[in-house]
Amino acid sequence: MLLCAAPAAVQAQFDCSTNADNTLTITNYTGPGGAIIIPTNIGALTITSIGDDAFDSLGDLTSVTIAASVTNIGNNAFYDCFDLTNITIPDSVVSIGNDAFGACDALAGVAIPASVTTIGVDAFYACESLTNATIADGVTNIGAYAFADCNHLTAVTIPGSVTSMGDYAFDNCFGLTNVTIASGVTSVGDYAFFFCNGLTNLTIADSVTNIGQGAFFHCSSLANVTIPPSVTSIGEMSFQFCTNLTSIFFAGNAPNAFATTFEQDKNPTAYYLTDATGWSQFSSATGIPAVLWNPVIQGSGTNFGVSSNQFGFNITGTSNIPIEVQASTNLASAIWISLTNVSLTNGSFYFSEPFQTNVAGRYYRICAP
Repeated sequence: MLLCAAPAAVQAQFDCSTNADNTLTITNYTGPGGAIIIPTNIGALTITSIGDDAFDSLGDLTSVTIAASVTNIGNNAFYDCFDLTNITIPDSVVSIGNDAFGACDALAGVAIPASVTTIGVDAFYACESLTNATIADGVTNIGAYAFADCNHLTAVTIPGSVTSMGDYAFDNCFGLTNVTIASGVTSVGDYAFFFCNGLTNLTIADSVTNIGQGAFFHCSSLANVTIPPSVTSIGEMSFQFCTNLTSIFFAGNAPNAFATTFEQDKNPTAYYLTDATGWSQFSSATGIPAVLWNPVIQGSGTNFGVSSNQFGFNITGTSNIPIEVQASTNLASAIWISLTNVSLTNGSFYFSEPFQTNVAGRYYRICAP
């Protein structure tokens, strides 16, 4: 064991152990707390790791900046540092251990850099003041309960690099209102967003093939959801007790589902596209009706053309379903841009071109938002 003194201006002291490669791991902190900086070197040796339990339950820490030489944050490294409000994680860190920042009640925000591949089990569990968590595209594994009980977390994006998301990863995040699951993610873990009853906006990328058991159980503020065509399986209880869920829009064929998938929801309807298959079996399995989702652009009549110096047309279809209007100038290699997201109130909506009165060779389509 080596007792190491950091620069005098920092006024911090660390107990360290020397690793086999002649680098250092911080094993304990004995300084006065407050805002501390973990240095790159102590003497001639480089600090590469923050060891297990190194700062565990030190209530007088308020801010920690970690040097760019550190690659690993150990298990329970800052567990229950309840006055810690700010942590700076450099883009040298590749692993955040189990319970590394668990129960850090005052931690308000965290940015996890692209260098990190693994966020451990319970890594930010019960960080009750956490409102913002940025997870960079590079993280491949989010451990079980990683952000569970972070009940002030309002929005989260799961990057496409994530290949594994543990059970209950965002369990009981009551403040979570927006979730984006980015392209590249293939599976949503069991109970991943269990009891996130403030969730109102959910975006699932067209790469997800499986939605796990109980994934969105009791997300009672969720009113509608779009399931991409890549999804082939939706687990038991996945949307159970989503009591405000009335519309589920499917962009592909019917996935495998169960009687409990939408159980206890309030009269939901599944909407599917022309030529999609398997919907009678889906209705039999889930007990919810499946009807054709058929918004149509009215290409003629008095509502088609230039009106009030703006080009527009009427869209009709099933009442109250959300739609997105997109435009492109090239159908052969189309790049579609979003123009508006609306709901077909009373079964119709008049679209007005937001940019120009008329665009030569401009094409429009309507799809699920």
